[in-house]
Amino acid sequence: MAHYDMLVIGAGPAGQKAAVQAAKLGKNVGLIERKEVVGGVCINTGTIPSKALREAVLHLSGLRQRHLYGDAYRVKKTITIEDLAFRANHIIKTQVQIVENQMTRNRIDVIYGTASFVDPHRLRIQQADGSVEHEADFIVIAIGTEPARPPDIPFDHDSVIDTDGLFALKRIPQSIVIVGGGVIGTEYASILAMLDVPVILIDKRPRLLEFVDAEIVEALQQHMRETGVTLYHNEEVIEIKKQPAGQIHLRLKHAEPIEATIVMYAIGRVGTTNRLNLEAVGLKPDNRGRMTVNEHFQTTVPHIYAAGDVIGFPALASTSMQQGRHASCHAFGHPDHTDTDLLPYGIYSIPEISMVGRNEEDLAKAGIPYGVGIARYREIARGQLIGDETGMLKLLFHCQTLELLGVHVIGEGATELIHIGQAVIAYRGKIDYFIDTIFNYPTLAECYKVAALDGINRLPRPWAPHE
Repeated sequence: MAHYDMLVIGAGPAGQKAAVQAAKLGKNVGLIERKEVVGGVCINTGTIPSKALREAVLHLSGLRQRHLYGDAYRVKKTITIEDLAFRANHIIKTQVQIVENQMTRNRIDVIYGTASFVDPHRLRIQQADGSVEHEADFIVIAIGTEPARPPDIPFDHDSVIDTDGLFALKRIPQSIVIVGGGVIGTEYASILAMLDVPVILIDKRPRLLEFVDAEIVEALQQHMRETGVTLYHNEEVIEIKKQPAGQIHLRLKHAEPIEATIVMYAIGRVGTTNRLNLEAVGLKPDNRGRMTVNEHFQTTVPHIYAAGDVIGFPALASTSMQQGRHASCHAFGHPDHTDTDLLPYGIYSIPEISMVGRNEEDLAKAGIPYGVGIARYREIARGQLIGDETGMLKLLFHCQTLELLGVHVIGEGATELIHIGQAVIAYRGKIDYFIDTIFNYPTLAECYKVAALDGINRLPRPWAPHE
């Protein structure tokens, strides 16, 4: 049995950063990973593979060049699953090597096996050839999540799959029904549609992504319809049943039944806490396997922390990394501040979406007088150069003080572009900053100036700069 200052369970974004931060503070750290490869869901089955798939589809489908060469343009006429997997496999391998090297450089012991609690300071790690036990002063649970798999859904890894199952398919689907219009379902629906795969997306809510600005979502939904996605809103799947001939029969609550060749069930994820033996330390996850923590990511057992997707919303790789760092800093008394009020969100649909700060619904409910300024990519030289006719940047600002309150973007580069607005909001900047600042030309960043001028011009009174 070895003694560590900190043991971290899970080698995804939260676990990696918790381990590295503790090592940087001079602590003896062990990182336990159930699978035989580091990186967690983020690198191996989730974030990185899905974004690599998206980039491969954007390139091979020729979407970015169609404004010049026509809608029939393709870089490759017949796209195979091998074409799509090539980029993903290369990036996954590289990312795994980067993480492994980082652990080595920081002298972190990587221990492969399935961890479970023996007592509040001791973990048993079950390995292929037996088990070992290690103890630590502090423990971080960063085990992530897995797709929800209700027992009444006939998953078979072939025709009825979860959100991890797409990469295991042997060929690109001829058509697909996606049940669940959350972030993952929306991303995959828009990506597959660019391969000319007929997609039906079913969601019980009145629109996709209800936490996103309504105007931005409507632009996304319109683009998805134009690329072959059929949207079923306010609808629920009552039953999914495999037919003898191989077809999948879906019975809906309101609409007529649907027949499909492949169904992706994309309704939620659950924490993988069932293997941890949390009862041994007096911890109990919620009904979706998620841990409850305080503002420092401590559980009700003070020396046991939890970070990343296993604690629930917002369940982003970016926030998970910061949560892991914060947990280690707090455990060892190192000052750290995590700003949880100004989180940028990135949704890698086609086109992509990003946002930071307040939205119109929030501002209206709070009774804050706000103005709106919009710039459309098709009116910006850079937008015309890249052929993005859907793109839009939207600024929300206080009508009286002109303080920037929120930024919402759809289109190419949205997830990069958002950070300009994030910085201005963080320093309580006003939109006249964008008006007075010179942006490179032609760039998408110029949208900030155009949107700020648009917002000022909508105000019902003359505007004086720097008032």
